[in-house]
Amino acid sequence: MEHFAAYLAEFVGTTLLLLFGCGVNANTSLKGTYGKSSGWIVTAFGWAMAVFIGVYVAAPASGAHLNPAVTLALTVAGKFEVALVPGYLLAQLLGGILGATLAWLQYRPHYQAEEDPNTILGTFATGPAIPDTPSNFMSEFLGTAAFVVAVLFLTAPNFGTPDGQLGSLDALPVALVVLAVGLSLGGTTGYAINPARDLGPRIAHAILPIPGKGGSNWGYAWIPIFGPLGGGALGAFVWMVLQ
Repeated sequence: MEHFAAYLAEFVGTTLLLLFGCGVNANTSLKGTYGKSSGWIVTAFGWAMAVFIGVYVAAPASGAHLNPAVTLALTVAGKFEVALVPGYLLAQLLGGILGATLAWLQYRPHYQAEEDPNTILGTFATGPAIPDTPSNFMSEFLGTAAFVVAVLFLTAPNFGTPDGQLGSLDALPVALVVLAVGLSLGGTTGYAINPARDLGPRIAHAILPIPGKGGSNWGYAWIPIFGPLGGGALGAFVWMVLQ
């Protein structure tokens, strides 16, 4: 397959993103971990480092989207081939499922000890601090739009292309933008800003044999999918206007 290396890089990069991301969620939330209750700063920093690792690994082969909203934004901006979009989206979703599953394996005894189903779900998928559909949607929409605009301006001109143009010095700004979003905008919905980051782990939560896990809150699941996709498209448009 002509673009197999790019698809594989998206899969591996997203797997690493969710392994470390869901891992920090589990470490700060689950019963009996050394990181229990270490707080939002640790969570936000852990997710930023997860993004750095995933981007650094995937960049040479795929451009390191690791996020359907980024893939859509780059396509809207004319920086990515439409024909590659389905393969990237599938790789990102499968990577999200696997990464969350590996994090569950790492913390399996702590999942067995945890009694609160909301805490268990929160280590996999996002949810609103205060349920309010319009506000929750706007949080994901705005957070992703800001993320995309910042990333497009901060990284190399060829960001997102599957020809190895994004390097380690570009991975760091992406991670720092994620950190900024988490610290400044993430307290409302948990800042998915990435449909694969939320949907993949939510699927993993639904299928894994976790005692007392409860439901997967599918009624909310559309918000961290369509909010980031819309925000990504807007971010691309803003970037194009400002060029």
